Amino acid sequence: MRQTPAPSPCTAQPNPATAQTQAAVDAAIASRRSIRRFLPTPVPCETVEAILQVAARAPSGTNTQPWQVHVLTGAAKARLSSRILAAYDDPAQAEQHTEDYAYYPRTWRSPYIDRRRKVGWDLYGLLGIQKGDKATMHAQHGRNYLFFDAPVGLIFTIDRVLEQGSWLDYGMFLQNIMVAARGRGLDTCPQAAFTQFHRVIEDELALDAATQQVVCGMALGWADPAAIENTLVTERAPVAAFARFHDQ
Repeated sequence: MRQTPAPSPCTAQPNPATAQTQAAVDAAIASRRSIRRFLPTPVPCETVEAILQVAARAPSGTNTQPWQVHVLTGAAKARLSSRILAAYDDPAQAEQHTEDYAYYPRTWRSPYIDRRRKVGWDLYGLLGIQKGDKATMHAQHGRNYLFFDAPVGLIFTIDRVLEQGSWLDYGMFLQNIMVAARGRGLDTCPQAAFTQFHRVIEDELALDAATQQVVCGMALGWADPAAIENTLVTERAPVAAFARFHDQ
């Protein structure tokens, strides 16, 4: 007797009852962008806490929950920004500050270097920054340390005893924050730029540098709809470029 093959998971029809939930989740993920200019409108502390609470449902190996978060607003945020910018804008000081870990590859190759260059020039093109204008590029990069004017700045740290698996877990936690923020109409910008000045952050936040390592920063707030830099939408490779389906 001939048997009808089971339908492929890739062709199965979605349950109509889940369509609304799927649309909401997909919209939160797909609308996430790195926002580089925010409105000064405050974000209630209760909202930040709610975002962190739901983000903490991220998976982690044996439930280790490796994340530690420092939420900065008002004078505390301004003080950290001022200290980092003072070091950043002084070449003699800046060269004394180096990253605590390698975020980017030490040797670039295609397609990664091509994508990096494109997003950089796409952004600079929107802002009218010409190639070779190092002073304006320096100033634009320095806006990282103002959290791009967002009302909330987040600094993330991890215990140095933890290994690579916990960093993978941490990435899922960071993504949860960004998606949960979008679900509330808020925007974010994850910022590895802060790692260069980890010693300033350690001192300002009274961190034990022997045990705590700065992972990154993040701006959180309401995107400025009038800012040209916020119109940047980065390209993504199609699924066929990075995924292979094995069924035999």
